[in-house]
Amino acid sequence: MDILWWLAYLALGGFVGLMAGLLGIGGGGIMVPILTSLFVIQGVPHEHLAHLALGTAMAAIVPSSLSSLMTHHRHGAVRWEVVRYITPGILVGTFLATFVAALIPTGGLAIFFACFMMLMSVQMLVNLRPKPSRGLPGPMGMSGVGVGIGGISALVAIGGGALTVPFLTWCNIKVQHAIGTSAAVGLPIALAGALGYLINGWAVSGLPDAALGFIYLPALLLMAPLSIITAPLGARLAHRLPIATLKRVFAVMLAILAIQMVYAVFTA
Repeated sequence: MDILWWLAYLALGGFVGLMAGLLGIGGGGIMVPILTSLFVIQGVPHEHLAHLALGTAMAAIVPSSLSSLMTHHRHGAVRWEVVRYITPGILVGTFLATFVAALIPTGGLAIFFACFMMLMSVQMLVNLRPKPSRGLPGPMGMSGVGVGIGGISALVAIGGGALTVPFLTWCNIKVQHAIGTSAAVGLPIALAGALGYLINGWAVSGLPDAALGFIYLPALLLMAPLSIITAPLGARLAHRLPIATLKRVFAVMLAILAIQMVYAVFTA
């Protein structure tokens, strides 16, 4: 690999880890469009662009989510009873959704990703939040919510923060605990998603030589170390910085990246 590719993946990993810790997200909204563009330049076949970006992003979320949840746990911000009840549904929904993603063409995945990120950007910009008007559902209800969160997360390679945090705040969980719990929930999402994309891409032809299923190992191995380092920094900053302002800036960036991904896919 050219040294520029090394630097690009290292920088991407560092930034994604920071955002994972700071905002309780897995970073797929950043990784997927940037990875897609990098794969276009590297000559990855068009039909595999989105799948390889999604699978690699899901695998890269694993270490940053683990690092982030450990830091939030040390701050006492993880509601482990929520994690326990929602995880079974998360695992099922995420894993099964990777099989759905494997059947969708790259263009369709790119459009779905862009639409979701646009909605997420609007929500962040106007700071729409459901009013905390109820308590948490029971174990079965939590598992059902987990299936939905996991399924959507697998299709856009996010750690679930965009869905988990609003749901938990709606259920009267204070925002710091919602972010910390979301970081913890991101780990089973990432593990199930990475496994699903690995299996679905295992026998696919035309992938780069260094790919393991729909996971591109050079990108994963270069992004992971810096994401582990920067995720705790982001988690510490989450308790000190004006998160509302940061989310608005992040929202604009997500919208631009989503548009850029669609452009890259349909002009490749």
